[in-house]
Amino acid sequence: QVQLVESGGGLVQAGGSLRLSCAASEPTFSRYRMGWFRQAPGKEREFVAQISWGGGSTDYGDSVKGRFTISRDNAKKTVYLQMNALKPGDTAVYYCATSLRGYNGRSSNGYDYWGQGTQVTVSS
Repeated sequence: QVQLVESGGGLVQAGGSLRLSCAASEPTFSRYRMGWFRQAPGKEREFVAQISWGGGSTDYGDSVKGRFTISRDNAKKTVYLQMNALKPGDTAVYYCATSLRGYNGRSSNGYDYWGQGTQVTVSS
């Protein structure tokens, strides 16, 4: 059982920045692809970003490309999401997830374990 714990959410004004963290309990964290998703009220869960096990490959959703950066520190078993130039449309609960199957797509169905989520609210 992999446990993921997100932190770093909060309230920020439009144009501001936040850095989310996701700490994993799994000792073999470094083997797995990690992803970030978000879900706003009344909307489906949306792909935000993903990163390969070594950090050399990343992918971003179209709505965040150029503003968000995903990274990881395998020694700390932590993945990060640096969010810059935030917009009110970025308001959502943000979830990190891990795929134990090597999935590298954007569907949430490809991810096996999820954190509890952290709220990000961007005011205008």
